[in-house]
Amino acid sequence: MTQTIIQKAFKPFKDYLPSCIWNPMRSVLTAFLTPVKFSLRSGHFKSSFKRFAVSAKGEPIPWYTYPCIDFLQQRSYEGKTVLEFGGGQSTLWWAHRAKHVVTFEGDQDWYDKIKGAMPANVDLFLVSMDSPDRCVSEVNQILAAGNYSKFDVIIIDGLFRFQMIDIAMQAMADSGAIVCDDADGYGFYEGFKDRGLNRVDFFGYSPCVILPHCTAIYFGSSAFLFDPQHLIPVIAKE
Repeated sequence: MTQTIIQKAFKPFKDYLPSCIWNPMRSVLTAFLTPVKFSLRSGHFKSSFKRFAVSAKGEPIPWYTYPCIDFLQQRSYEGKTVLEFGGGQSTLWWAHRAKHVVTFEGDQDWYDKIKGAMPANVDLFLVSMDSPDRCVSEVNQILAAGNYSKFDVIIIDGLFRFQMIDIAMQAMADSGAIVCDDADGYGFYEGFKDRGLNRVDFFGYSPCVILPHCTAIYFGSSAFLFDPQHLIPVIAKE
């Protein structure tokens, strides 16, 4: 495995210091540098101060767990379509990668704030949150009126999440997948357990959040996200 910049920098210390000095020194450095490096590399440090989900470069990222973001960003979405329940930074992230994004938002103030930043390949819709039934009805009406094809990626990260499961199942392409943020709640387990889908859980921290949680991906046997021919990338660059 190729040595990282940090490994190269400390190699002289390892080579020349006696183990009784180097080993405690390495332990202290590892304990200190690992969380600092993670926060800087992932953008968690910058996100916490901006109060927006951004990368280390300040670019928009989804509010999913970092392990899930790392997984998703290694895939190609060229020509793919995305359906989102709950919009924001993730909408910009997906729009930069996919052919077309359809996003539903239920908060009027948030909708007014983000709609001006949406690129041309995003259809952003405001739906009612007065009741689950009304929300579901409006989402179904908009999808039917838009005559959209099946979606390659569906994200449930807003609205009435449990009630969005049925819509997501009907709208998912055969090779598609459903991403559920905060999957350790909202009835996701109960809602998906008899649907015949596989599930991968990505536990970890997410932008601006101090406690870990779970982002889960539900998928069928032909899901493009889990193509076994896809190479396993090396993400530790330095």
